[in-house]
Amino acid sequence: MSLPGLDRWYRFIKSHDLSELKAMLHPDVVFESPVVHTPQRGADITFKYLAGAIKVLNGDSFRYLGEWRGDKSAVLEFATDIDGITINGVDIIKFADDGRIIHFKVMVRPLKAMNLLHQLMGRQLAMQ
Repeated sequence: MSLPGLDRWYRFIKSHDLSELKAMLHPDVVFESPVVHTPQRGADITFKYLAGAIKVLNGDSFRYLGEWRGDKSAVLEFATDIDGITINGVDIIKFADDGRIIHFKVMVRPLKAMNLLHQLMGRQLAMQ
């Protein structure tokens, strides 16, 4: 099953081209963080979260472990190691009819990893 939006996401993960990230986001995209209670709505705030997450999570140890596809969605399991803590999680991505990301949810485990991610993302977002 071909998902052009997902292929584009994988290219972005390799390139870290933030202009590509911005172009992939639907104006009405909703982002759900593992540590923020309310969904974040709109391309600008979603861009800030995802750009920050790339800086925090996507180091040398970042890897996708599995992938499950639907008609217009995908679940990507990832892992990365930061400061001796393995962060394991999933990106749940839904695509609009035009292939842009319309909904992006991140779930993370274990609690120690979520606490570290909360701290690092807080710093990253404060710098933006």
